[in-house]
Amino acid sequence: MRCFKIFIAVAGIFLIFSCGHKKKAALMNDANVMHQNVDQLTQVIIYDVFTPPVAARIYGYTTLAAYEAIRYANPDYNSITAQLKGFGEPPKPQKNKTYNYTLAATKAFFTVAHKITFSVDTLKKYEDKVFASYKDNLDDSTYARSVAFGEQIGKYVLKRSATDNYPQTRGKPRFLGNDNPGQWHPTPPDYLDGVEFCWGTMHTFAVDTSTNFPLPPPPPFSEDKNSAYFKQNVEVYEQSKNLTQEQKDIARFWDDNPFVIQHNGHMMFANKKITPGGHWIGIAAIACKQTHADVVKTAQVYALTSIALFDAFICGWQVKYDLNYIRPVTVINDKIDHDWLPMLQTPPFPEYPSGHSDISGASAVVLTHLFGDNFAYQDTSDLRYIGMQRHFDSFLKASDETSISRFYGGIHYRNSVDQGAVQGRQVGEYIWKKLKLKK
Repeated sequence: MRCFKIFIAVAGIFLIFSCGHKKKAALMNDANVMHQNVDQLTQVIIYDVFTPPVAARIYGYTTLAAYEAIRYANPDYNSITAQLKGFGEPPKPQKNKTYNYTLAATKAFFTVAHKITFSVDTLKKYEDKVFASYKDNLDDSTYARSVAFGEQIGKYVLKRSATDNYPQTRGKPRFLGNDNPGQWHPTPPDYLDGVEFCWGTMHTFAVDTSTNFPLPPPPPFSEDKNSAYFKQNVEVYEQSKNLTQEQKDIARFWDDNPFVIQHNGHMMFANKKITPGGHWIGIAAIACKQTHADVVKTAQVYALTSIALFDAFICGWQVKYDLNYIRPVTVINDKIDHDWLPMLQTPPFPEYPSGHSDISGASAVVLTHLFGDNFAYQDTSDLRYIGMQRHFDSFLKASDETSISRFYGGIHYRNSVDQGAVQGRQVGEYIWKKLKLKK
């Protein structure tokens, strides 16, 4: 009995000692926290199958919220949202109070993400683990103050998201185009209705309106086989019959189509992939990691890339649905080869201009200003999804390859990819010149 009491006493002492010296969860590097937050969001965007324009909106608001919280860690950085349309002045932290701004940025990021995505439970599981590590390493008041500030920033950003015309465009009737000559209507193999036909009415972040960067009209409809209209279809068709392996690889690497549905007899299944915007967010991450960018610079890079994506999508979509231009597959099936299908599956929206060329041009311009013109990198953004990676000597060269990939894939005319790239670069340059990033 005495031995048993001694054992209980020793065990109790050991338990008290253990509880008093609980091993703390190690804090992750601040920049890595930012990278992992964005990566978690990308996985949810893929899982929830958000359309490319909507995905860009999600990246935009979440990364702006993170930046507006983290920028206080370095007083040299200016507010970005205060220079954008419709945000107003952001909240400020209390003077002479201690904050962990990475924690605040994480709270701001997920406060926004919870309201503009679907799979909130998935985000919450990850978020809880991150918050637990900060709770282990911060005093209670600093932890609570940082979380409260992050939530304040998140709500400030969400207030703007409620007025950007997105809520007003939900529940609109389906867009099926029309059968007029040269006009877009749903394309094979699945004949889906047009995606986000109101996106050109969205309120941009930086550019004045969606019509800031007008494009020349594409070749008008003509049944004359010597016309530019007919010749561009012949060009797409002949190119598709003579693709090199390199051209096929380029088309596949930049496909980034979240709508692709595979057909096997009567069976259909979807292959989930990153969106075009998600691909450039991945490139932004690679550039930050390669240059060992600190957490504030990392947040800034994500935010600026996202602004470029969001505004370029709006400008490009305005032209798409204003002109409602026909896709190559429709003309080729009707006039050249009834059984022809392009290498890539045609996305469900009008053809002119190429949206991927547009957003890639805008992103590449912003990233070039941030990291330099001759920034060589290995693009592994798509490695986990399609098992491919490619090397580029600059962001602009990557965006050029993005453009031509849509022509190789048979889903765009050459003129449309070129004009999309022109508009995208104009958007990127406008954003860069408009914003004053440091004091």
